[in-house]
Amino acid sequence: MKTKQIATGVVHEVPKDLQSALLSDESALERWEDLTPLARNEWICWNITTKKPETRKKHIERTVSELLEGKRRPCCWAGCIHRSHK
Repeated sequence: MKTKQIATGVVHEVPKDLQSALLSDESALERWEDLTPLARNEWICWNITTKKPETRKKHIERTVSELLEGKRRPCCWAGCIHRSHK
């Protein structure tokens, strides 16, 4: 069985847990694919920089729900610290 390819960010790959959440909701996946690579990168980084597993789970849930609400970037996020110009 082949896994669907999901668009990545400019620095980060989509982690498995976020990938599973996006694949479970076709509408959220469509909105994800409509984002720019930089916007996807912000969502990915916002999810992977959490310290606690329960916080990461909440971030992933919020990612899906906020994409469905039409948000294109995480709210109140300073941005990816991993990009070279930061």
